[in-house]
Amino acid sequence: MNSAPKLTLWGVGTSRTVRPHWALHELGLKYDTQAIGPRTGETKTQDYTKLNPRQKVPLLQDGDFCIGESAAIVAYVSRMYSTPDKALIPDAQRDYAAWLEWCFFIVTELDSTSLYVMRRHSADALGPIYGIAPEVVAKAGEYFREQLRHVEVALADGRTFLMGDRFTSADILLTTCLEWAIAYGVGICDNAHPYLERIKTRPGYQRGQAANVPPQPGEPIYRPA
Repeated sequence: MNSAPKLTLWGVGTSRTVRPHWALHELGLKYDTQAIGPRTGETKTQDYTKLNPRQKVPLLQDGDFCIGESAAIVAYVSRMYSTPDKALIPDAQRDYAAWLEWCFFIVTELDSTSLYVMRRHSADALGPIYGIAPEVVAKAGEYFREQLRHVEVALADGRTFLMGDRFTSADILLTTCLEWAIAYGVGICDNAHPYLERIKTRPGYQRGQAANVPPQPGEPIYRPA
């Protein structure tokens, strides 16, 4: 493992860009930030499109390697830069498989199938772009609450985190979805509230949130580590 990687993270200001910021801080990694946002035109420049043809944020540059998609970035740094003292993935093979299951479940069932559908079709979000559809939004909210029962059951057995007593990057993905659901008025299960309060006390969470704040007008978009 490279002890001093050259990392640059592109993207700030969304529930998805915060994920890699948070993961990098949990691992104690130094990195530079290109504080660009979505739908600002900054992702459509020629230079950025060369790095990420999808023209999305976040994007992580690790030397000459680039990887996009927030969950993929989190998984990459978790596997690449976890250490015995600071690890975001389990070591045992079956625990690792359970971690993968949680990550895939959160990204597909809670995020893209539910919350992002609500965002895409809400009048006060992306509905003017993708089409305002109140019935679709309502159904997506119902589906989110239905799928959240799996989280409720997992947290009901006394676990501190999704993988038991060990914090992993699956908790990063889940937390962003829970906060998103609260902001959207969907509601979350009762035992998720104390879970969130525990998460929010983590220095990595707090530093990741601070790093995800968009620049003020006139501030440079580049933030050196």
